Amino acid sequence: MKAGKAYQGMLRRDVETDEFLFDEHFTFVETMPQVEKRNPRVFDGNYITITRRDDGTLRPNLKPIKNWTDFNAEEYAVGVANELLWALESVTVPNVPINF
Repeated sequence: MKAGKAYQGMLRRDVETDEFLFDEHFTFVETMPQVEKRNPRVFDGNYITITRRDDGTLRPNLKPIKNWTDFNAEEYAVGVANELLWALESVTVPNVPINF
Protein backbone atom coordinates (compact mmCIF):
# COMPACT_ATOMS: atom_id res chain seq x y z
CA MET A 1 0.00 0.00 0.00
CA LYS A 2 1.16 3.52 -0.76
CA ALA A 3 1.14 6.23 1.90
CA GLY A 4 -1.51 8.89 1.31
CA LYS A 5 -3.49 6.86 -1.24
CA ALA A 6 -7.16 6.13 -0.52
CA TYR A 7 -8.16 2.50 -0.82
CA GLN A 8 -11.63 1.02 -0.97
CA GLY A 9 -12.03 -2.17 1.00
CA MET A 10 -12.71 -3.84 4.32
CA LEU A 11 -10.54 -3.90 7.47
CA ARG A 12 -11.07 -7.07 9.49
CA ARG A 13 -9.79 -7.98 12.96
CA ASP A 14 -8.40 -11.50 12.73
CA VAL A 15 -9.19 -12.54 16.32
CA GLU A 16 -12.38 -11.53 18.12
CA THR A 17 -11.67 -10.68 21.76
CA ASP A 18 -13.24 -8.53 24.47
CA GLU A 19 -9.94 -7.32 25.90
CA PHE A 20 -7.65 -4.83 24.22
CA LEU A 21 -4.27 -6.19 23.16
CA PHE A 22 -1.36 -4.20 21.77
CA ASP A 23 -0.42 -6.95 19.31
CA GLU A 24 -3.79 -7.42 17.67
CA HIS A 25 -3.64 -8.36 14.00
CA PHE A 26 -5.85 -6.82 11.33
CA THR A 27 -6.22 -7.78 7.67
CA PHE A 28 -7.22 -5.33 4.94
CA VAL A 29 -8.98 -6.73 1.88
CA GLU A 30 -9.18 -4.32 -1.04
CA THR A 31 -12.37 -4.39 -3.08
CA MET A 32 -12.64 -3.24 -6.66
CA PRO A 33 -14.79 -0.14 -7.14
CA GLN A 34 -18.01 -0.79 -9.00
CA VAL A 35 -17.76 1.09 -12.24
CA GLU A 36 -21.10 1.74 -13.85
CA LYS A 37 -21.31 3.26 -17.27
CA ARG A 38 -22.43 6.84 -16.88
CA ASN A 39 -25.07 7.06 -19.62
CA PRO A 40 -25.67 3.55 -20.99
CA ARG A 41 -26.96 3.17 -24.54
CA VAL A 42 -30.43 1.69 -24.77
CA PHE A 43 -30.55 1.96 -28.57
CA ASP A 44 -27.68 2.04 -31.07
CA GLY A 45 -28.68 2.50 -34.70
CA ASN A 46 -27.10 3.74 -37.93
CA TYR A 47 -28.17 7.37 -37.48
CA ILE A 48 -28.95 7.79 -33.76
CA THR A 49 -28.25 6.43 -30.31
CA ILE A 50 -30.50 6.75 -27.29
CA THR A 51 -28.90 6.92 -23.85
CA ARG A 52 -30.45 6.69 -20.40
CA ARG A 53 -29.36 9.38 -17.95
CA ASP A 54 -28.88 8.94 -14.20
CA ASP A 55 -32.35 10.33 -13.51
CA GLY A 56 -33.93 7.77 -15.88
CA THR A 57 -34.69 10.14 -18.75
CA LEU A 58 -33.91 9.07 -22.30
CA ARG A 59 -31.81 11.24 -24.60
CA PRO A 60 -31.61 10.78 -28.39
CA ASN A 61 -28.24 11.66 -29.97
CA LEU A 62 -27.42 12.03 -33.66
CA LYS A 63 -24.35 10.18 -34.92
CA PRO A 64 -21.86 12.08 -37.09
CA ILE A 65 -22.33 11.99 -40.86
CA LYS A 66 -19.49 9.87 -42.24
CA ASN A 67 -19.53 10.44 -45.98
CA TRP A 68 -20.28 13.99 -47.16
CA THR A 69 -19.39 13.28 -50.80
CA ASP A 70 -22.43 11.01 -51.33
CA PHE A 71 -24.65 12.86 -48.86
CA ASN A 72 -28.35 13.13 -49.74
CA ALA A 73 -30.26 15.32 -47.26
CA GLU A 74 -33.66 13.79 -48.03
CA GLU A 75 -32.46 10.20 -47.55
CA TYR A 76 -30.68 11.20 -44.35
CA ALA A 77 -33.76 12.94 -42.90
CA VAL A 78 -36.03 9.98 -43.74
CA GLY A 79 -33.50 7.53 -42.26
CA VAL A 80 -33.19 9.53 -39.03
CA ALA A 81 -36.98 9.88 -38.73
CA ASN A 82 -37.61 6.17 -39.31
CA GLU A 83 -34.88 5.11 -36.91
CA LEU A 84 -36.12 7.53 -34.26
CA LEU A 85 -39.62 6.03 -34.52
CA TRP A 86 -38.27 2.46 -34.26
CA ALA A 87 -36.06 3.41 -31.32
CA LEU A 88 -38.79 5.17 -29.38
CA GLU A 89 -41.20 2.29 -29.93
CA SER A 90 -38.64 -0.19 -28.61
CA VAL A 91 -37.46 1.75 -25.52
CA THR A 92 -40.44 3.86 -24.49
CA VAL A 93 -41.56 3.25 -20.94
CA PRO A 94 -44.75 4.86 -19.58
CA ASN A 95 -44.19 8.08 -17.60
CA VAL A 96 -40.49 8.39 -18.57
CA PRO A 97 -39.76 11.80 -20.12
CA ILE A 98 -37.67 11.99 -23.29
CA ASN A 99 -35.38 15.03 -23.60
CA PHE A 100 -35.11 16.69 -27.01
